[in-house]
Amino acid sequence: MAFNILFLLFLSIPFSPSSAKLTLDYYKSTCPDFEKIVRENVFAKQSVVPATAAGVLRLFFHDCITDGCDASLLVSSTAFNPHVERDADLNLSLSGDAFDIIVKIKNALELACPSIVSCSDIIAQATRDLVKIVGGPFYQVRLGRKDSLVSSDSKVHASLLMPNMTMNQIIEKFTSKNLTIREMVALTGAHTIGFTHCKEFSNRIFNFSNTSQVDPTLNPNMAEGLRQVCKNYTMDPSMAAFNDVRSPSKFDNAYFNNILKGLGLLTSDYLLGVDPRTKPIVEKYAKDEKVFFQDFANAMEKVSVFGVKTGHKGEVRNRCDRFNNLPAM
Repeated sequence: MAFNILFLLFLSIPFSPSSAKLTLDYYKSTCPDFEKIVRENVFAKQSVVPATAAGVLRLFFHDCITDGCDASLLVSSTAFNPHVERDADLNLSLSGDAFDIIVKIKNALELACPSIVSCSDIIAQATRDLVKIVGGPFYQVRLGRKDSLVSSDSKVHASLLMPNMTMNQIIEKFTSKNLTIREMVALTGAHTIGFTHCKEFSNRIFNFSNTSQVDPTLNPNMAEGLRQVCKNYTMDPSMAAFNDVRSPSKFDNAYFNNILKGLGLLTSDYLLGVDPRTKPIVEKYAKDEKVFFQDFANAMEKVSVFGVKTGHKGEVRNRCDRFNNLPAM
């Protein structure tokens, strides 16, 4: 996607004890059609817009890393709350289709069971369903999250890793939040779908150094192709390239094979394939998709309960883009 998920994770969100209050059958009696409504809507959207899965997966990560999985990212700015997460620079390139499908599901659920299902639960469930639709693993989604009561763009910048960090710094940030190096590599495998905007890897293909226009660790054929794709990226910021050049629309383990062949877009991709702490894991996932799927599923279950709000710590929004107590204009 437009910002490498490896650079999106987990500077400020510890594992939340409140996650123990979540259950798999939370809506069994209060909204029995919850799973069906989510599943049917995401399938319809993905069928029309194939980039939906990658967009929602990225939205899920952006939401969860900034103050927890609480739908704070969905709130729109108002005169009373002008600086929300959604307006932060690092969120401006999030997929409009991703926001659209969450809103569409919310509207359907409000008709079926008003004021029952949180927007944060919709994000978590829709992400899992979309990952599965495009070929990824199934994993359990515990439900019962409440939506946030605040949204601040300052928390976004305080939560994101930056692309100039070393592997030591990246690993330290993951492990400090109870995520292992193996979980870090597995989650990075989300780049098997989606794309990255040219500006995020332009340093590797234009004026890399005084002696080389391109990063010598990048496959030369790929580098030349990227230079053509991105030649006008400064004038058109929307220009992008697929993260996985082999099967960009299928959730599989091709991303890891690409890394080992110099076909990763970002410097962090290259580092994953050469750092002695991560290379064996990359090699394992490249050889055994089943192991990657299992580890990814387990890591996603763990991330999906980061910083959740339950009870009176949150609310079930009537609309995903605004708080229930929003003052009248």
